[in-house]
Amino acid sequence: MPPTTSSPEVLAKDRVVIRFAGDSGDGMQLTGDRFTSETATFGNDLSTLPNFPAEIRAPAGTLPGVSSFQLHFANYDILTPGDRPDVLVAMNPAALKANISDLPKGGVIIVNTDEFTKRNLTKVGYGSNPLEDDSLADFAVHQVAMATLTKGALESTGLSKKDAERAKNMFALGLLSWMYHRPHEGTERFLREKFSRKPDIAEANILAFRAGHAYGETTEAFAVTYEVAPAKLVPGSYRQITGNIALAYGIVAAGRTTGLPVFLGSYPITPASDILHELSRHKAFGVTTFQAEDEIAGVGAALGASFGGALGVTTTSGPGVALKAETVGLAVALELPLLVIDVQRGGPSTGLPTKTEQADLLQAMFGRNGEAPVPIIAPRSPGDCFHAAIEAAAISVKYRTPVMVLSDGALANGSEPWKIPDADTLESVDPGFATGPNAPNGSGEFWPYLRDADTLARPWAVPGTPGLEHRIGGLEKADGRGSISYDPDNHDRMVRLRQAKIDGIPVPDLTVSDPSGEADVLVVGWGSTYGPIEAGARRVRNLGHKIATAHIRHLNPLPANLADVLARYRTVLVPEMNLGQLALLLRARYLVDVKSYTKVSGLPFKAEELQDVFLDYLNAAEQGVLA
Repeated sequence: MPPTTSSPEVLAKDRVVIRFAGDSGDGMQLTGDRFTSETATFGNDLSTLPNFPAEIRAPAGTLPGVSSFQLHFANYDILTPGDRPDVLVAMNPAALKANISDLPKGGVIIVNTDEFTKRNLTKVGYGSNPLEDDSLADFAVHQVAMATLTKGALESTGLSKKDAERAKNMFALGLLSWMYHRPHEGTERFLREKFSRKPDIAEANILAFRAGHAYGETTEAFAVTYEVAPAKLVPGSYRQITGNIALAYGIVAAGRTTGLPVFLGSYPITPASDILHELSRHKAFGVTTFQAEDEIAGVGAALGASFGGALGVTTTSGPGVALKAETVGLAVALELPLLVIDVQRGGPSTGLPTKTEQADLLQAMFGRNGEAPVPIIAPRSPGDCFHAAIEAAAISVKYRTPVMVLSDGALANGSEPWKIPDADTLESVDPGFATGPNAPNGSGEFWPYLRDADTLARPWAVPGTPGLEHRIGGLEKADGRGSISYDPDNHDRMVRLRQAKIDGIPVPDLTVSDPSGEADVLVVGWGSTYGPIEAGARRVRNLGHKIATAHIRHLNPLPANLADVLARYRTVLVPEMNLGQLALLLRARYLVDVKSYTKVSGLPFKAEELQDVFLDYLNAAEQGVLA
């Protein structure tokens, strides 16, 4: 195709949403991740939503086998991965059919025409080729023979046609990088490092990337390119980070703030496995990782490490939390530190391993036999996972208790720019190990359940310390002395002491965003609903409505001012990705008629969706229906 006679028009935009979609073997996650990395380097604010099948290699060319990666980037602060893509890159008919309903009229579609064969069209139920009929008339469609062009660009490399075609995702990345003026040096460096043991494959991918970029420059098909200026972020050093990587770094940092060696006992499970993988790289920071034979062994090893004076950590998802429940209850009885990270996914049972959900809240609260309370912290964004891990570890060490961190698949796999904190600003926590006998009767004995007056925490005695011999196990202990006790009054006292210890953990008051100070409706969220709720609230405020929002980070114990906050508003609405678990707790605890909006589709809320819900409640409140 001859080169264009003039440069394409450059159109400035404040935000763009791009979705890459194809077979799970087409490299869409890698493509999206590389575009995200270059966008982060450029300085845009961003948010991502990877979405992929549970199968390692899902059936090729089918709707269940479609893998996608959505990126929202802007020149201002954004909160979600975007509702609808402005640009859809579809590598085959299945990718087009699975995603076309999300594309707004006028949206751009870039399709790999090589895959639009009669067989592939029939496989997903197309009666005719949508590239040849009028079904895509509402969109700007660009037909690109990506596989053919990639194989042509790599013909001189000597690779087989099959191997050359595998690089077509890099062709697509090069084309989109040209369209949006993304940097490319980082991608080429990444490819050389990723395939350092196969330099011919590295160079083939780089050639494909450059070919896609050159195609954009020389074809007449694209009359417009786009620029999205860098966002005005708080000054500092930034990097792109996912929730799982942030949790891993937070655990490393917690080892430093507590001065304790970190021991991770874990069993691989989607979507938490990346934490194990990342921590295994940080032995130099005093981190030991143990990939156990199952979930129970993982948490047992972590609790054993805590008994031995380390910061014991275990990572999992909902099915693993169920298996770990007995050992977490043992940690409650032993009153030892233990960090339990639950990256929630769709359930029940195996459920939807690669999809997100918030349905483990009641399990975290009550999913153990007996009265076994544990603190619960829920981060609100990928970057916030770092601080949640540090805070959970501090509470666990100071109060001698297991702490649950409730992340979820949207946070775990999603990414955003993260301002790297100054390590010197992280608050240290003294483990305060017992050093000698403490019996109040002056007998020279060590009493393992003699409590601190302020925290109600018991002493943490490292095995082998002379004079600190004591019993350990799941049977009830006598208050103070720690000997086995079946006394009814003692058990009642110990149960209430363990509950009082958790109830007494100081957590910050709940902060309410109510710009007008006159809102009748309060929207309360937790976990990853933060972004969609705030984005939806921005929209309704821009329409002239008054609405308040609040986000609960500490789910047990709840903030002390929560009752007063809830009482101030005529309507309290809780959107969550379950069937109303937080709403249930708030109704029971505070006797407030909390309204619930729920979703369990495996996908996060959209800002547009919540905007419509908020408007319904605002209109009803204005009419006095929900008064």
